[in-house]
Amino acid sequence: MTTSPDRVAGDSFVGTTLGERYRLDGLIGRGGMASVYRGEDLALGRPVAVKVFAEAAEGIDDTERRRSETALLASLAHRALVRLYDAAHDPDSGREFLVMELIDGRDLREALKLGPLGPADAAGMLADLAEALHVIHERGIVHRDVKPANVLLEPAHLPSRTWNAKLADFGIARLIDDARLTRTGLLVGTPGYLSPEQVTGTAPGPAADVYSLGLLVLEARTGKTAFPGPAVEAASARLVRDPDVPASLGADWVTLLSGMTAREPTDRPSALDIAVAAATLDTTDGAVTAPTVAFGDLAAPATQAGGGAAPSTDEETDDSTADTRILPAADRSFFGVPAASASDGATSRRAARAGERSRRWVRPAIAVGLLATIATVVALLIGSALSAPPAAESTPAPLPEVPGELGVHLEELDDAVTG
Repeated sequence: MTTSPDRVAGDSFVGTTLGERYRLDGLIGRGGMASVYRGEDLALGRPVAVKVFAEAAEGIDDTERRRSETALLASLAHRALVRLYDAAHDPDSGREFLVMELIDGRDLREALKLGPLGPADAAGMLADLAEALHVIHERGIVHRDVKPANVLLEPAHLPSRTWNAKLADFGIARLIDDARLTRTGLLVGTPGYLSPEQVTGTAPGPAADVYSLGLLVLEARTGKTAFPGPAVEAASARLVRDPDVPASLGADWVTLLSGMTAREPTDRPSALDIAVAAATLDTTDGAVTAPTVAFGDLAAPATQAGGGAAPSTDEETDDSTADTRILPAADRSFFGVPAASASDGATSRRAARAGERSRRWVRPAIAVGLLATIATVVALLIGSALSAPPAAESTPAPLPEVPGELGVHLEELDDAVTG
């Protein structure tokens, strides 16, 4: 690495070259565990994003382990995943760093400051992210930190879609030794989006990512964090209550989001199930009560890269959505109650939704029956008129009286035939 002492002194690597290959040109964002820089791969001549970890985030300096894990992560290719190119340890600074695909766009956290997303944009984003999670889960990788700051919005090239959602920072937990990050009684993550099992210190599985994605999409639809407040309170609140999913979002959204945020991991759908269900969600604006912002209404974004929150001078009053951090783990016994399952509530909502669907079929069925009856009567009347011999002085027998709307239609048909 080529650098100067004054540049490193402020924990800034702007203007330096890591591994004699990656030149860092500017700071994109700084989080609780790392800083992200816009850079250039001097060997290939392409722009990259370089994530430089803080001194406390050690663990990827095992050369063989780093190579095997990087090869696995770099082999994952999906349109909704930010590609990982390289991971290394810089001997001069003693820092670990990752080299990733550079995305020209803003992250979801910044976009939501303009307001919640509409149902169509939210459904498209949900489908993309769920499919991306399915890809990494199939390879045995758990993201562990799904949050708006790790969702990047890349400009699309189709007229039907303005932005594509891409998930950043997947698999980084595999590159960093958990034993060095997570000590007894501590947890790593962003308080507002942790799963209940992460809060209690249980090793997270794919269901933990599903829970976090549910909270993320719920916030994207409503514009509000499900569990706001100070870090510890926000993290532990999900052990005693489920997030509030407004009925105004629509029955299908309520059912899916409630299932994704069930407190018991076994009650949550898989990422693949979510990706399939996202395509069937109601995307009409009639179910939304709060003003929404379309992706196309966003201002011209600054270049972002995976996992880096843009530097801000605004004072944060709610640290539940702040950067990834190490927090005290909550204890279930502290609350005196076990973590209840949300399956009962989800079951009642599914039953209500089924009843609503059955009621929607009642009117069409009645209409079809009425039309079939009218068609039968018309056929009988026309057949009788054609087969009966003409009678100059005969008067047709009156039709029997039929009450209701059907009788009115029959009288009109009789007038048309005999008139």
